[in-house]
Amino acid sequence: MTIPIQPSSFAPLEDAPPHCDGCGDGAALEFAFSYAYQPIVDVASRCIYGHEALVRGPAGEPAFTVLSRLTDGNRYRFDQACRVKAIKGAAQLDLRSRLSINFLPNAIYQPEVCIRTTLAAARTHGFAIENIIFEATEGEAVNDGKRLAEILREYKRMGFLTAIDDFGAGYAGLNLLADFQPDIIKIDMELVRRIDSSRSRQAIARGVLRIGAELGIQVLAEGVETAAERDFFHHEGVTLMQGYLFSRPAFQAVGEVDPNAWPALPDAPAG
Repeated sequence: MTIPIQPSSFAPLEDAPPHCDGCGDGAALEFAFSYAYQPIVDVASRCIYGHEALVRGPAGEPAFTVLSRLTDGNRYRFDQACRVKAIKGAAQLDLRSRLSINFLPNAIYQPEVCIRTTLAAARTHGFAIENIIFEATEGEAVNDGKRLAEILREYKRMGFLTAIDDFGAGYAGLNLLADFQPDIIKIDMELVRRIDSSRSRQAIARGVLRIGAELGIQVLAEGVETAAERDFFHHEGVTLMQGYLFSRPAFQAVGEVDPNAWPALPDAPAG
C-alpha cells in the first residue's frame, strides 16, 4: 500500500542539504553500524509492548564507538540510514509490534522530505507506521527546542507515535511539553536509579506522572534495574518499563524478558 505524504506547512531551512540517493542504505558512510533490540514491557498485561532499536558497532561494540564518528557532514545520512536499518533488522527478527527508533533532531531539515526513506522502508518490510515510535532525546543539545516540537508535531500528524527520551535530563524539560505533547515520556534513568530510597526522586517522578495524566501522555520508566525501582513505579500506576531487570539489549536478536522480573500478582480474594 502506498503511504501518501501529506501537505505540510513546515518551512525548510535555508541551508537544507539536497535530497540524497542512497541515504537509506548508509552506502556513503565511512563506517558500519548495527543494532541491538531491547524490550519495552507492559507490567500490567505482563507482555512486551515493543522494542527499542539501540545503535551498536558492527560487531556489537557500544553505541559511543559509532556516535563518536558523527560529523556535520555525515549526520543526515547516518540518521536516514539508522531508520532503514532499524526497521529492516526488526522485520528480519519478526518484531512486528511497536518499534522505537531514536532520531537526531539536528539532522532534520524538512520532516516530510526526511521521512521518505522511513516510509519506503515501512512499506518494503510491512511495518505499520502507527507501530513506529520516534524518540527524541531530551538531553541532546538541540539547536532550537521549538523546532524540535515542530518536527515531532509533523511526525505525529503523519501517523507515527512520538516519545521524549531521557525526560528530565536536559535542555528543555517542561518548556518542550508546553509546545508539544508526545505520546510517551521516558523518565530519565538517573531519576529512576534508587528511587525507592530517595524522597526527592519520588517527588519529582510523581510530579511528572501528574503532568502526564493531565496532558494525556503515557509515562515510561527506563533504566529499571531493581525490583524495588520496579515496585515504586508499579505502585504509582506506571505500566510501561524498560531496563536490565527485564532484559538487556540483544545484539541483532530478540531480547527475552526474565519471567522473574514481573511484579507479583495480587493475592486472590479469600473465599
